[in-house]
Amino acid sequence: MNRRLKSFVYAFRGIGKAVATQPNMRIHLVVAAGVTAAGFLFGISAVEWVLCVLCFALVMGAELFNSAVESVVDLASPGYHKLAADAKDMAAGAVLVCAIFSVAIGLIIFLPKAINWVEALITNR
Repeated sequence: MNRRLKSFVYAFRGIGKAVATQPNMRIHLVVAAGVTAAGFLFGISAVEWVLCVLCFALVMGAELFNSAVESVVDLASPGYHKLAADAKDMAAGAVLVCAIFSVAIGLIIFLPKAINWVEALITNR
């Protein structure tokens, strides 16, 4: 059981290291906080919450993998090598794909609600 608990400690240490050293991870956290605030403001449904939380996990998980790939590549190939650069670019691309599709999901959820909110403001003038 002690080994199992240590594995959680190591995992949380890895998350903390990413938050402390990776500016994009901090950006993802700020965006997640903003989306969470918007979710409460617009009263999104349980299914919409699940989709938002899945997007948070997908993007942040991809960022953690990207950071791990970058660290391992830097260790294995401290000098420039095309394959090392390709690996790092592809890992970063994976994060970008996750983020783009998360934005699309966010727009599907929040854009109609935002439009309705603006329309309500205009008609209640």
